[in-house]
Amino acid sequence: MLRNGVAMATIVASVLLLGAAATPPPVPDDPADPDRAAQYWLDGAGIRDAWQTTRGDGVTIAVIDTGIGKVPGVFDDAVVGGTDVSGTGTPDGRTPVGAIDGNHGSWGASLAAGRGSADGKGMIGVAPEADLLSISVGFGAAAAVPFTEQVAKAMRWAVDHGADIINLSFTTNTLDWDRSWDDAFLYAFEHDVVVVVAAGNRGSGTNIIGAPATIPGVLTVGGVDQTGTASIEASTQGITIGIAAPSEGLRGVSADGTVVPWSGTSGAAPIVAGIAALVRSAHPELDAANVINRIIKTAIKVPGMADLPDPLYGYGLVDADAAITADVPKVSENPMGDLAEWVRLFRRAESVPQPEPTAAPVEVPPLPDADAPTEPGSPLLPSADSLRYGTLPLIALTVPGILIALGVTAAARRIRSARARTPHP
Repeated sequence: MLRNGVAMATIVASVLLLGAAATPPPVPDDPADPDRAAQYWLDGAGIRDAWQTTRGDGVTIAVIDTGIGKVPGVFDDAVVGGTDVSGTGTPDGRTPVGAIDGNHGSWGASLAAGRGSADGKGMIGVAPEADLLSISVGFGAAAAVPFTEQVAKAMRWAVDHGADIINLSFTTNTLDWDRSWDDAFLYAFEHDVVVVVAAGNRGSGTNIIGAPATIPGVLTVGGVDQTGTASIEASTQGITIGIAAPSEGLRGVSADGTVVPWSGTSGAAPIVAGIAALVRSAHPELDAANVINRIIKTAIKVPGMADLPDPLYGYGLVDADAAITADVPKVSENPMGDLAEWVRLFRRAESVPQPEPTAAPVEVPPLPDADAPTEPGSPLLPSADSLRYGTLPLIALTVPGILIALGVTAAARRIRSARARTPHP
């Protein structure tokens, strides 16, 4: 079984019956019922043992998904609030969004905190006394609002309405995420909320984890089969996986109340979200970092795991009872990382306009005082300056020239006259 990492499904089923007979559970529980017996993770992940201590009372889980259906006896007294951020759902977040994925939110919610029936038969959640918030989002064409905007708004709404744990059973198939998610996820962390995220599935084309599973500080959940072996189709791999939980052979309650089989880390994540609710209920004094730390530090190691975290199993297989009862030293930091520090290191600050450089003032020596203005004169009469610098020099040069010219002319005339009086031979 999961707790030993090696058992087969048939062995798990036999242990289910033995464990239930030895210690009556604190909730109506009939392991002989086919639907209840099919929930192998109740024993395989130590959940029935954890029920001896707590069933999640006083803790609120926000399910950001396609909406939690109005199923009597399963969700009606569990869902304490909700909203729609897709632009296509109803204000209470209880109308399934999307023709294909409409039941997805109900399936996850039933695994996390479905109430179960009074006779102990049928589907029951990991934390059957925890409260739920239903926040409906739309994938692709099912939404009138961009997906990144939906998630950012949903995160803030969940925090503002009392969520202790937020479950995100979706992936974006990209390592990076929109900057608006920085503030949204930081808002959750700053308000001491545990954020649980599905790793994604190879069967859906996710060969490696993508956002939001890559965001520092979230508890990313990988998937295993009934024997505790990493699932091929219903999980993926990545260095940010923190814990592994069942992702194959799951059961979920649809929006119309029917119980259906399904698989994927979309189911493994709410199982862990429910376990986080059990831990918070049993240890209300612990902050989110220590809730996460108890879950990963008490995980069951899988044979062959070398370095931790393992890219398939994270720190190992989740064990709800150990996470509640084990002696685990407290930590001062989230073991899954610090988003605030990541933002500081890797997000470049928006460019801020720099002030224009100013040159040092240049001192110019004062100019000498201007000459006093002269009295105005007529433009038709010569001024003193024109006489001094123009007219008089001109006269000094011109008069001698004229006298010389007159002398030469007179001499020439006398010569011509003398020649005229001289007789010719």
